[in-house]
Amino acid sequence: MAAPALWQPQEQGLREICTLLEAHISPNSDQARIWQQLQHYSQFPDFNNYLVFLLARGEGKSIEVRQAAGLLLKNNLRATFSSMPVPSQQYIKSELLPCIGATNRAIRSTVGTVISVLFQIVRVAGWIELFQALHKCLDSNDLDHMEGAMDAIYKICEDVPEELDIDVAGLPERPINVFMPRILQFFQSPHASLRKLALGCINQYIVVMPSALYMSMDQYLQGLFNLAKDPSADVRKLVCSAWVQLIEVRPSILEPHLKNVTELILQANKDSDDEVALEACEFWSAYCDVSMPPEGLREFLPRLIPTLLSNMVYADDDESLADAEEDESFPDRDQDLKPRFHASRLHGSETGEDDDDDDAVNVWNLRKCSAAGLDVLSNVFGDNILPTLMPLIEQNLARTDDDSWKERETAVLSLGAIAEGCIAGLYPHLPQIVAFLIPLLDDKFPLIRSITCWTLSRYSKFIVQSLDHPNGREQFDKILMGLLRRILDTNKRVQEAACSAFATLEEEAAEELVPHLEVILQHLMCAYGKYQKRNLRILYDALGTLADAVGAELNQAKYLDIFMPPLITKWQQLQNSDKDLFPLLECFTSIAQALGPGFAQFAEPVFQRCINLIQSQQLAKIDPTAAGSLYDREFIVCSLDLLSGLAEGLGAGIESLVAQSNLRDLLLQCCMDEAADVRQSALALLGDLSRVCPIHLHPRLQEFLTVAAKQLSPQSVKDAVSVANNACWAIGELAIKIGKEIEPVVINVVSCLVPILKSPEGLNKSLIENSAITLGRLSWVCPDIMAPHMDHFMQAWCSALCMIRDDFEKEDAFHGLCAMVAANPSGAVGSLAYICQACASWTEIKSEGLHSEVCQIMNGYKQVKLASLPSSAVARRTYATLR
Repeated sequence: MAAPALWQPQEQGLREICTLLEAHISPNSDQARIWQQLQHYSQFPDFNNYLVFLLARGEGKSIEVRQAAGLLLKNNLRATFSSMPVPSQQYIKSELLPCIGATNRAIRSTVGTVISVLFQIVRVAGWIELFQALHKCLDSNDLDHMEGAMDAIYKICEDVPEELDIDVAGLPERPINVFMPRILQFFQSPHASLRKLALGCINQYIVVMPSALYMSMDQYLQGLFNLAKDPSADVRKLVCSAWVQLIEVRPSILEPHLKNVTELILQANKDSDDEVALEACEFWSAYCDVSMPPEGLREFLPRLIPTLLSNMVYADDDESLADAEEDESFPDRDQDLKPRFHASRLHGSETGEDDDDDDAVNVWNLRKCSAAGLDVLSNVFGDNILPTLMPLIEQNLARTDDDSWKERETAVLSLGAIAEGCIAGLYPHLPQIVAFLIPLLDDKFPLIRSITCWTLSRYSKFIVQSLDHPNGREQFDKILMGLLRRILDTNKRVQEAACSAFATLEEEAAEELVPHLEVILQHLMCAYGKYQKRNLRILYDALGTLADAVGAELNQAKYLDIFMPPLITKWQQLQNSDKDLFPLLECFTSIAQALGPGFAQFAEPVFQRCINLIQSQQLAKIDPTAAGSLYDREFIVCSLDLLSGLAEGLGAGIESLVAQSNLRDLLLQCCMDEAADVRQSALALLGDLSRVCPIHLHPRLQEFLTVAAKQLSPQSVKDAVSVANNACWAIGELAIKIGKEIEPVVINVVSCLVPILKSPEGLNKSLIENSAITLGRLSWVCPDIMAPHMDHFMQAWCSALCMIRDDFEKEDAFHGLCAMVAANPSGAVGSLAYICQACASWTEIKSEGLHSEVCQIMNGYKQVKLASLPSSAVARRTYATLR
């Protein structure tokens, strides 16, 4: 290491770089120009030597400049260290090590960060001296050195914990074996910073569990117990984090200590520090999620439930309190506009999944975690929590003074949290609960109005189930009108909650909404005229959900006249680069599917806009300047999904639009896109077009088939299972439309589908079903190609067919089964029990043609005596019932 020390900085170069770094950290400087200059300096071979010199030896320079040098060095090392000259590599390493114990904490922290990044590049074997230096610092008894070493070790543990648990030539033991005893000793350090770093390091190993920790588990657990009441909130938080991680991934370790741990967690859940209480609160959901015996918690419920309720009260500094004061006259701020994530179209997926977390992108806090904990407990203990909980709820609801509004709000939140778990006990009282909640929709406090909307939505399913009960319909009407009234609230927070709650009610009520369609649409369109951007997105969702719920009932002139003109006006106002198009595209997708042929009058401009959006984005990908906007693939995904909605709604009516466009070529490009979500939506559209106008795919048919088949390779399935799902479905749809023209890809596709059917563990259920259906469709159109190979997949295929619900796709698959068996009857004998089991999975074969085919196949085997058949009870039952 002597040679690198010969390097010395040039004084002028050092001054220039310092000046540049000073400007870099100045808030008023021209950052673009400075960045260009830094890039210029980075071309010099020893630029990083200057940076490490400033960081390590920059006495007299400001701490901020030295830190800036270190952070720039960190980024440069990540990108270029491996290609640096060896002398520079050695110089950087040698300068960092003496700074591990730097006097200034900010410098120590920056050095630890640089060391962690460099370690990820060179690993243990490439920097043995690092571990010698760290070990020396840990044993020094100098606080700066111990803290600096622990900080570096913590950052390494956080990034690549497994790297410290490997054998390395030149070291007598694995690094973690050497560090573990010393780190555990720091649990007893008088310095909170060392206790915190020690806990943080070891907590990183709970999941990977090296033998060094496993062998020291008793000492670690005792240390956690000792630190549970530590004066440092940071340490107490890490203790709670350790208990949560252990219950999640190593519950058996905690079982002998569970009662003591639960007691400590319950106390921590009341901690004066909200972050400690929040970390402790995570324990209850984690405990229930790993299916620990509920009896371990039962004795704590009388104390736990009041604690959760107390923590569900809005904190004085909760951001929602300030937000709730904003009425619709306040313009939306940029931070109000949550990121949105469009879910690409997936054939066979179940829609309408419940998502109650409207604040998914907001800060997770103690209030939300406590409510989630109560929800989980209600699902585990059911009505058993009601004797403890209900008196507390009633007590809070009885406090009617204005100063107690937060407690009343908490009571309403609690009723919503337990809606599913305790419904058996609450259901007989549902009319009284609803009767109590409805007036709260008009409460003077906006957060009570908003939480009441949410709570009513949690009972939507049960309210709809009660429609035939006495006064059930009247109760439903009151809720519906109450939510519509709140959709027109002047408070933006209430508007949001009411719209989301109404969308949930729509999903549950479906056709029960039909008698109310006119008044619903009038309210939604009135809101449409007054909502700002954020809530407009939620309103689009409510309108799309309504279309999904009532379907073709929406296709009446009196309804179309209410909602289509405002939507078309907005559609025309928005530019092609405006992201407000996304929710509108999604909304139109649902409307087009619901209206079916009724959407034809609006179809042409919508179709053409989608084509234009795809074209402009594909141009933006190559040349943003020519396109006039930056590339954003979500425009393509939403447009493809809307085109799928048009194909599904218009059916063959879309053919003239496709014929006059270049959709075929655009679609092929999208099917080959590197982005999985674009390919996923493109392949869904390929399947939809195959159904309604396959003739327009013909000129590039083999290219479509080749691209789709490529998505089914084992690696492709692993990388993007939803893309594979749609590709599989699209191939099946094409097969039944183009017949023998699919022959060139049959063997390739089958070779990909068979492993999916044989090893379905962990795979998407939809992919397994679509694989079975597509295999059947290929067998139907190409039985001569498929039949010789049936012994490779027949049993796994039949098992998958058993899981598919009765519908036309299952009929197609069974047509294929019958065609293949007819082509090679002897090849199916070994799988006869499985074939019989698949046939027995039908509730009823409604197609007379298919019923006849199945009987014909079975009768073909009838000459075989029942006694000689496999001893499957299903096989015997199937044969015995043959006509």
